[in-house]
Amino acid sequence: MSEPHEDADLPLEPAEAPGTPPVPEGAQTQGRRTHPLTALVQGGLWAAGGAIGLFNAFFNGDGFGVVRGLLSLVAAVVGGLVIGLVAGYLRWRFTRYFIDGTEARIESGVLFRTSRRIPYERLQSVDIDEPFLARLFGLAELHMEMAGGSESRTTLRFLRLDEARQLRRVLLSRAHGTHVSEGETIPEEQRTVIAVVSPDRIIVGTLLSLDFLISAGAIVVLLAVGFVVPDAWALLGGIIPAGFWLVQIIGTRVIAQWNFTLSRGARGLRIERGLLSRSSQTIPFERVQGIAVIEPFLWRKIGWQRLSVDVAGYGASAEEESGVSDTTLLPIADPLLARAVAEELIPHSDPAVVERVVASPRSWVFAPIGWRYRWVAATDRTFLAQEGWIQRTTDLVPHHKTQSVALRQGPLQRRRGVATVEVHTPPGPVDAAGRHLDADTARVVALEQLDRARHVPAPPVPPTAS
Repeated sequence: MSEPHEDADLPLEPAEAPGTPPVPEGAQTQGRRTHPLTALVQGGLWAAGGAIGLFNAFFNGDGFGVVRGLLSLVAAVVGGLVIGLVAGYLRWRFTRYFIDGTEARIESGVLFRTSRRIPYERLQSVDIDEPFLARLFGLAELHMEMAGGSESRTTLRFLRLDEARQLRRVLLSRAHGTHVSEGETIPEEQRTVIAVVSPDRIIVGTLLSLDFLISAGAIVVLLAVGFVVPDAWALLGGIIPAGFWLVQIIGTRVIAQWNFTLSRGARGLRIERGLLSRSSQTIPFERVQGIAVIEPFLWRKIGWQRLSVDVAGYGASAEEESGVSDTTLLPIADPLLARAVAEELIPHSDPAVVERVVASPRSWVFAPIGWRYRWVAATDRTFLAQEGWIQRTTDLVPHHKTQSVALRQGPLQRRRGVATVEVHTPPGPVDAAGRHLDADTARVVALEQLDRARHVPAPPVPPTAS
């Protein structure tokens, strides 16, 4: 079957099968399939999963001889490939997507039909991922984020990359109320590049992170002890978990963030990254709920920071599905650049120009060293909270994005006359809390923040990129 070249409402397939849920009046009754190579990509993913599962069983101590191990590996790869091809074909054969005047819709299911509907007015962002195997065939998957909870993400696998990009432009245009006629090709939005994080900086930053140094140091120590100390070979078993930790760090911080590019458009920021698998993520300005400015211990010596962001609708499910954190706004940045990006998304949030409420000296029993680095403050637009002496974190929350405020005081805190103020945002890296403040001061801070959340309006939207 030939594929369409436009992302408009093109009737390519027969009408839906009986039993399909009814569609809204005036909506399409014919849809389009994803790319036929979806089955092949799915088979490759299942084969890789079988091989990884076998290696995991081997490292967990299951005994394998050389011949048995090779036969098991071949069986796992071939079996995974066959099962994946069958499952992928059925998924491709019984999946259609519809782009009509009121909503996007995905119909799927072999025995039980499912209709997932995305009204344009609830569509928040559309992201593109290129998993490594799909990228070899020029394919990509489309992630559609709706306003909602943990089930707000809908994924369409797999489309040609140019088709996925065009479909993203169509969906975003309709989500913003722009009429797109049938067959119309929408040009790519003009964007301004804010920052490009070079691979060498990402590698150096990873090498200077404490968790990388700890895992690498643990491997070196275990090897040295195993070779030097008699009867200490059992310690070499600890190399496997340390090695997995090291591989995970490299995968998430180097490979996944390779050629990290942050750009600005009319509707938000766009993040493009990845060495083996590429992703293109859009963060609308209005969905930013808070920013965490993170300064690891060794990074502070050379003036580097990391920015993470709370985005409405991005929960744990989105990160688990993609395998990459959707919350990284800048993996490494100089303070000047980090301050400029944070100020663009959350105006009037500079911690250097505010009067701070510090933790009470009576709280030293909870953090003998760290209590000196805890404080909260507020500007006319933003609530700020900082803590940490090994890894320092400054959380920024716009007043109008505050979901709730909590004042907590445990038994030991009551005895010490201190309390904790928490400013709640959606689940994510931001944890804005003033821990162990003087109890009376903490109550004042909580009431003042509630008042700001009710009365401080949202700032104007950043200007359109030229």
